[in-house]
Amino acid sequence: MAAKVFEGLGKLGLGLAVVGGVVNSALYNVDAGHRAVIFDRFRGVQDAVVGEGTHFLIPWVQKPIIFDCRSRPRNIPVITGSKDLQNVNITLRILFRPVTAQLPRIFTSIGEDYDERVLPSITTEILKSVVARFDAGELITQRELVSRQVSEDLTERAATFGLILDDVSLTHLTFGKEFTEAVEMKQVAQQEAERARFIVEKAEQQKKAAVISAEGDSKAAELIANSLATAGDGLIELRKLEAAEDIAYQLSRSRNITYLPSGQSVLLQLPQ
Repeated sequence: MAAKVFEGLGKLGLGLAVVGGVVNSALYNVDAGHRAVIFDRFRGVQDAVVGEGTHFLIPWVQKPIIFDCRSRPRNIPVITGSKDLQNVNITLRILFRPVTAQLPRIFTSIGEDYDERVLPSITTEILKSVVARFDAGELITQRELVSRQVSEDLTERAATFGLILDDVSLTHLTFGKEFTEAVEMKQVAQQEAERARFIVEKAEQQKKAAVISAEGDSKAAELIANSLATAGDGLIELRKLEAAEDIAYQLSRSRNITYLPSGQSVLLQLPQ
């Protein structure tokens, strides 16, 4: 009797295990920010896109393909040429995500690795097309315009593959060694020209100052001559007295000066 009971329990446990395995294989989860596309072995890829949560499928007949629909970054380096035939190294940073409603078409026509297959090719194509419209100098001075043009053209091109570009920006832009050296030489030449211009302007200013000073001296001499002609030698005598008074004042303040009065042979030390 006990053997039959244990045998029944064993069959029941085995049945529950089989049922549990079937139920478990019929459930799948779609995480936040993801979507699922169902591949049916008999009907192919289904048009419906499954949202977040836990869902049922037919085991061994249907298979879920999970896509990450959140914005993801990607850096793409490209070497191209400018309008004036200068080599340009550009790195483009892209934030991309797929169009949810077009996931079945993306999976059918491109595959799960759609970003590896699409983004490098269309980015290189658009960058080469846009950069070729500008020369090297314009790429530096009009970088915002170049970035905007690349963003507009690349967004339009990516839309044909079912991709949305949330952000497109130029993060790196350099030129070839020859062009860089030419720019440096040009900058040095401009600095030398500015220095020479400054020296010339300084000399001109010094010349003008000398002329003004000479004109002032000539005017002063003319005024003095007119004064002498009008007042005679009185002005000269007055200037002599003023100079003698100033000299006497300066000598009286010096400790190393002695004074010998006229008609005496004894040196008198002036009081300090």
